[in-house]
Amino acid sequence: MLLEIGILFATYTSVRLLKNMNLRLNNGSRIKLIKYSQNNSRELLVTDTKQDKHYLKISAVAMGLTAVGQWIYPPLMPLGLGIYIYATLPYMRQVEKALVKQRKINVDVMFFTADLMTLAINQYFAAAFCTFLFYEGRLIIAKVKKESEKTLINVFDQKPRNVWVLQNNAEMEIPLEQVKVNDILVVNAGEVVAVDGMITEGMATIDQHAFTGESQPVEKERGDRVFASTLVVAGKIQVTVEKSGENTTIAKIGQVLMRSTHFKSTIQLKGERWAEQATFPMLALGSLVLFTLGTVNAIVFIYSHIGNRIRILAPLGTLSHISVASHNGILVKDGRSIEQLIKVDTVLFDKTGTLTNEQPKVGQIITCDNYKAEDILAYAAAAERKLSHPIAKAILKKAEEENLSLPDIDDSKYQIGYGITVRLDNKMIQVGSVRFMTKEGISIPENIEATIAHSQSDGHSLVVVAVDHQVVGLIELQASVRTEVKQIISGLRQRGIEHIAIVSGDHQQPTQKLAEELGMDGYFSEVLPQHKAQIVEQLQKDGKSVCFVGDGINDTIAMKKANVSISLSGATSIAIDMADIVLMDGSLSHLCDLFDLSKSLNANLRKSLVLSLVPGVVNLSSALLLHFGIVISIIITNLFFTLGVKNAVSPLKQINGDKAS
Repeated sequence: MLLEIGILFATYTSVRLLKNMNLRLNNGSRIKLIKYSQNNSRELLVTDTKQDKHYLKISAVAMGLTAVGQWIYPPLMPLGLGIYIYATLPYMRQVEKALVKQRKINVDVMFFTADLMTLAINQYFAAAFCTFLFYEGRLIIAKVKKESEKTLINVFDQKPRNVWVLQNNAEMEIPLEQVKVNDILVVNAGEVVAVDGMITEGMATIDQHAFTGESQPVEKERGDRVFASTLVVAGKIQVTVEKSGENTTIAKIGQVLMRSTHFKSTIQLKGERWAEQATFPMLALGSLVLFTLGTVNAIVFIYSHIGNRIRILAPLGTLSHISVASHNGILVKDGRSIEQLIKVDTVLFDKTGTLTNEQPKVGQIITCDNYKAEDILAYAAAAERKLSHPIAKAILKKAEEENLSLPDIDDSKYQIGYGITVRLDNKMIQVGSVRFMTKEGISIPENIEATIAHSQSDGHSLVVVAVDHQVVGLIELQASVRTEVKQIISGLRQRGIEHIAIVSGDHQQPTQKLAEELGMDGYFSEVLPQHKAQIVEQLQKDGKSVCFVGDGINDTIAMKKANVSISLSGATSIAIDMADIVLMDGSLSHLCDLFDLSKSLNANLRKSLVLSLVPGVVNLSSALLLHFGIVISIIITNLFFTLGVKNAVSPLKQINGDKAS
């Protein structure tokens, strides 16, 4: 009857007027509430979820009372209607926002129209049931969004909380935020440089591949500049602060990234988009059914719309696949990235830290003055034994593979800077870079200068070994390719990836050599950070869908431009933040699994769409041919909805199976 509809609107109008009056009387409190909400979106989400849970319970009670009142004990109907009206008030607020503020007809407007039609023909239980579905859908979608928010937590943080500052010739530990320009910071081996500044004392080997993409650590001394987020792997330096906090180079890169966010449009959950696009056509067809086939058939048709079901099933299916990914050590920040992977036809790999291991491997060993390669390696390994930087680890690993017996160091006092000086059997052994030897006054023999130049042109590093101020040999250090890379590239080919290439800041010759060795389709060498993003853009203009697999701050702008970006757990914190997907085990072994997961997700979503569309066809056909009513149509709809939920959560069986085994 129209009486119930009138009571519903009268109640809603009264409640809205009372709330507006209360807001005007408490304007100061209202301002505080707004400020609190803006700064505490997570709390706001929790509050909304609690409210939805409350109204879900109320609508469930309304369902029960209207069912009993409609079919068993009519005196309960007024109570059931009263509770139904109370449960519907927030729902009506959503409808008002859509019509008045957003000026659009969405799924909420469409279903509320059907609710009013249902009340008009005294189908109270059906109306209460639809309100119940509204809150159920909101709660499940809130769960999906909450899970997505959790995955956005920064899982790596390389910025130190405290730093050591030199004050009155004493080292004092203070919070990073208290650091001022011209302060002198003391940075030891293994610590992250927290500021941009100039070295005023000491020497160090600094790993800045995360910042510049360089594959090998660089040597820096007094007068050289260092940057925030780089790592001191050996040595000790004092740094005069030039820039800190938001003024550092690394922070400026972050600001560039923030400005580039508009290159990626924000899209809704796929299920919501499907539902919204079909809303107006469904209302138009519903009106046609109303005038040709009657009110009940029109209500059945509108209630059979995919809106509520697909808004639940699509995010639920996405969340299930994200859970499977997490179980396999893959961090997915939102389901969109998995969905888009199936469209990718081009994969770009950063070279350093992605295709290659962080720790280099020993290549050839060049000897002089009748020394053997074993002697050169033994001297270097003995000198580097107590150090832990990547070069030392590579030399020690090679010595272990050769089963060398390392001599003991007679003089345990040694220098760390560009190289190491130790004493072995009354001999002075010096191990370090060409620059270190030059500083120590040790000349490089002319007959090996060509070898040095050739190795450096290939992108390799060299460690020089000297005995009693005479160069006796060289150890070449090469970047080692990850063991799984060739298998991964083969797997990508099998999955239909048309173009695979390397993008690197390294020289042309080593980049080309690696591309040919791995069977890549192409390579881009000597690429500056900003140019990596331009390469991605150009490929996209050529109609390619690009996945960028990178590691390092210089990759993050390209990551933002790419259709999908993937990073490793060894990447810097900002690279982790920018990547859509993070391979948490630090290897590429799960990369092909991601493409399989994308295929599975899209198949799951298509099946959910079918299971959401079928009830509309079945219900309308049944209403016309078998004269089914609204309640039976709702039962049919929920039968298919149950099948849809089972389909959406089916990927979780893999996790449960693994746990059982």
